[in-house]
Amino acid sequence: MSSSTVTAAQQRELRKVAAATVIGTTIEWYDFFLYASAAGLVFNKLFFEPVGSEYGTIISFFTVGVSFLFRPLGAFLAGHFGDRLGRKKMLVLTLVLMGAATTLIGLLPTYAQIGVAAPLLLVLLRVLQGLSTGGEWGAAVLMAVEHAPAGKRGRMGAFPQIGVPIGLLLASGMLALMTGVISPGEAFLEWGWRIPFLLSIVLVIVGFAVRRSVEESPVFTEISERKQQTKVPAAQLFKKHWLLVIFAAFTFAGNNAAGYMTTGGYIQNYATTPIAEGGLVGMERTPVLLAVAGASVVWLIVTYFAAVISDRIGRKKTYIFGWIAFLAVIFILFPLVNTGNVWLLFLGLSLFAIGNGFTYGPQAAYFAELFPASIRYSGVSITYAIGAILGGAFAPMIATWLVKSTGSASSVAFYIAGVLVVAFIATLLLRDRTDIPLDPDSEEIQEKGHFIWEKAHNA
Repeated sequence: MSSSTVTAAQQRELRKVAAATVIGTTIEWYDFFLYASAAGLVFNKLFFEPVGSEYGTIISFFTVGVSFLFRPLGAFLAGHFGDRLGRKKMLVLTLVLMGAATTLIGLLPTYAQIGVAAPLLLVLLRVLQGLSTGGEWGAAVLMAVEHAPAGKRGRMGAFPQIGVPIGLLLASGMLALMTGVISPGEAFLEWGWRIPFLLSIVLVIVGFAVRRSVEESPVFTEISERKQQTKVPAAQLFKKHWLLVIFAAFTFAGNNAAGYMTTGGYIQNYATTPIAEGGLVGMERTPVLLAVAGASVVWLIVTYFAAVISDRIGRKKTYIFGWIAFLAVIFILFPLVNTGNVWLLFLGLSLFAIGNGFTYGPQAAYFAELFPASIRYSGVSITYAIGAILGGAFAPMIATWLVKSTGSASSVAFYIAGVLVVAFIATLLLRDRTDIPLDPDSEEIQEKGHFIWEKAHNA
């Protein structure tokens, strides 16, 4: 919507779009984070036990990263068809794919039951999750941002973004419920871990119904009516915007690498591994999961606030504050976790959530404003997928290896800080394009300089 004046009918549609993107993204990321948390708590024991506790954990976290390698393929496919056939179709398809894969994980036999076929099937289903995630985010983001009235893209783009901390909250909460109430102790390893995965099918049915009810993005509708779809969007993207894709991917890599310390299951594993098994903290599972769930609420609030404030001060300033907040906390996070005190763990994770929110909240609008309408789905999805590989794909595995090699989490803090500095520099070099026109008629305006060394052309 190019006008800031919104009719009652448009307002109703905006509410439907907000609901569809936040509900669907919540389900998508509930499934994703559920796997990541289970990788550090369960899969290392049930699927990779023969290689030993330490290496089983490393391999388990490797399967978390495997899905990231398939995100670009999911982004290419969803971006291609999303730019040619529409955002809405991909919005529904990716949700169903993720839900089916997650439900099947809940039904998988373990290594003790079927041998090596168990981890192989687990990896295959993780690949399907990666394909889904690679395409889902772009669809949700563009449905939200391209429906938004002028001056409110950050606010509308916040809805798919807050679906991520809500998904983490649900995943951590469900696992805490299972470990602390319904299936404590060995019962959780025997059968309790399966319940949250099987619950996914119910959530998908709800999300499917909501997402089917929304109208197609007005920007894509206009492109379709004019028959302006690009034949091979990805080729056009890399021909004209390859450097932009790289720099923008670096900005997301910083957020993703840091964020996956909690969302990727690393902190959960680091804090709960028994000292007798080589752990450094040895806390109980349930309080750690509750601390992560509590911190995800902080992340949710900050993410929404950052997205809204980015409409006023610009995406770039919002990001810069986030990088500074991250760097201010990264070196005190692990000392707080190492105390073994659940409240200090919660404090550390909550402080960490401030930087996470300020560098994630404005991202939907930020990425959408980078690319022309005809290749926008491919642009945001592929950039997001590449950034995820550079950042969070193997961050938990690398962190586990660093602690094993050095005996200290300080090396992890330096590793994450290095990635954050790269993201900070990339942000400084990119031009702020807040509120640049997104409609198909603005193709020429979309060529306005992306980098600070380029001369900006006035529209």
